[in-house]
Amino acid sequence: MGTVIQLKNQVNNSYFQLKDSLENKLLLVEEKIKLKLSSDVELVQKMTNYHLDTGGKRLRALLTLGSAKMCGYSKGTRDINLAACVELIHSATLMHDDVIDNGSLRRGKKTLNKIWDNHSSVLVGDYLLSRCFEMMVEDGNLEVLKLLSSTSSKIAQGEVLQLQHQGEVDMLEETYLKIISAKTAELFAASTKVGAILSNMKSKEKEALEFYGKNLGLTFQIADDTLDYNSELKLFGKKIGKDFYEGKVTLPIILLFQTANNQEKEKLKEIFSKNTRDENDLNYSLSLIKKYEIIKSCYQKAQHYINLASNSLSVFNDCDEKNILENLTSFSISRNF
Repeated sequence: MGTVIQLKNQVNNSYFQLKDSLENKLLLVEEKIKLKLSSDVELVQKMTNYHLDTGGKRLRALLTLGSAKMCGYSKGTRDINLAACVELIHSATLMHDDVIDNGSLRRGKKTLNKIWDNHSSVLVGDYLLSRCFEMMVEDGNLEVLKLLSSTSSKIAQGEVLQLQHQGEVDMLEETYLKIISAKTAELFAASTKVGAILSNMKSKEKEALEFYGKNLGLTFQIADDTLDYNSELKLFGKKIGKDFYEGKVTLPIILLFQTANNQEKEKLKEIFSKNTRDENDLNYSLSLIKKYEIIKSCYQKAQHYINLASNSLSVFNDCDEKNILENLTSFSISRNF
């Protein structure tokens, strides 16, 4: 038992190890973001200040900084600027996400659209994206510009694809993977690949880090979607059933529908076809998830992507950054915040 606990602590520590090793650079990223979000328009300034105060793991920024460091980037501030850039893309998508989902809580605090309104949130999200493109142009690297602009486009398409399949309880697992690949994994992949581009790595290293980031992102999103139904855990301000109440069909529901009997399938279809779901609906769904051990099945699926991500780093020489990034693949599914 002690070995298991030690292993889990090591896994969870990987995030803090990465953060600690890049603390000085991360502070500069925060300063850069704050500087870029300053505005003479009072409402824009108020909303961006509030957004910054809600915090966040800054995982995508850390991936850019960590990848660049592993690849030997040491001089200049391009890693700081582009780490800030990927974080702003992420922040913009969260603002748009909350409007689409009619979200009311993010990181345990009220969302921008709940404090102000949907119109303001969409426009401030657009403001963040426009700032990103300014930073990409300032960087001056055509490969970076092409990568991050393409990633922004894919994220938007992922949002539309999710809307297109809203409430489809019989959604194909393949469709779900396309959605989370576009919405989440593409930005993870871009975050890590940028680190290799900055360091003038060869194609092999760029592709390896892109592959690592993509599979890390898939693992991260599957874990996040699974936590929404894991009533055994209450973590990092994420309320159990948030996705369920919003009518989002994610991997736990997809696997449940595949496993359930005909009567249960009909009931699930009825629940997800409603405009709103109540606590009884959630409790019924949770009881089926427990009955068929769906949480366990989701984590088994995620393990596949953990293995792919971890193995992809074999092209790099052993170093502290490589070890931390390898452990981060397991952190994405074992995290407790």
